[in-house]
Amino acid sequence: MTLFSDASQAIQFDHLVVIADTLDAGVRHVVDALQVEPVPGGQHPGMGTHNQLLNVGGGLYLEIIAIDPQAAAPQRARWFGLDQSTVQARLESGPFLAHWVARVQRPKQLARWQSQYPGRIAPVLPMTRGDFAWQISVPDDGSLPGDGLLPTLIQWQTPLHPSQRLPQALVSLRSLRGFHQRAAQLQSELTWLGAAHLLTIEPTLVESSLVAEFDTPTGVRVLK
Repeated sequence: MTLFSDASQAIQFDHLVVIADTLDAGVRHVVDALQVEPVPGGQHPGMGTHNQLLNVGGGLYLEIIAIDPQAAAPQRARWFGLDQSTVQARLESGPFLAHWVARVQRPKQLARWQSQYPGRIAPVLPMTRGDFAWQISVPDDGSLPGDGLLPTLIQWQTPLHPSQRLPQALVSLRSLRGFHQRAAQLQSELTWLGAAHLLTIEPTLVESSLVAEFDTPTGVRVLK
């Protein structure tokens, strides 16, 4: 767990992302896996999504996100692949752990870094939820970087982190593993980002996936 929250690293783990067809379905998926209830988060203006959150210790959290049926359709593709046909097809089988987000620590500036390497880092957008504000890398088509195994990059613009407002953690992230047919290529990209210490990607002949293990009051539990 020390690697997830190592303050000496410019790139740190920020949160996991479970996507779902509906927020209720996503919450049930997490509760079934971890036996812990997440709490309401809020809406994302400009993306047409809403979320619920779960503190997983060490300044980290788990986000459950879905299209908000009460929100107006956004003027661009939603993030985390929610508008993509391949993701929608996979969601027909239920919610799943789709992605992870890495925090860019100052003095490194996310927007400046992206402008230097536009071919390697997606465009950076300003976002808000309530009184939280941040910058985040989102591909123009909303796709999941590296089929979800390469991180979205985030830089918080407010001193308070979402995990600090969540109820005390009853679970803690134990490990995170990725599986992909192009494991070596994606691992090389993680090394370039300075994030190879956060995730090891193993080769597979089947569909790409993320698997997270958590320590919980009822033992080690798996979310995928």
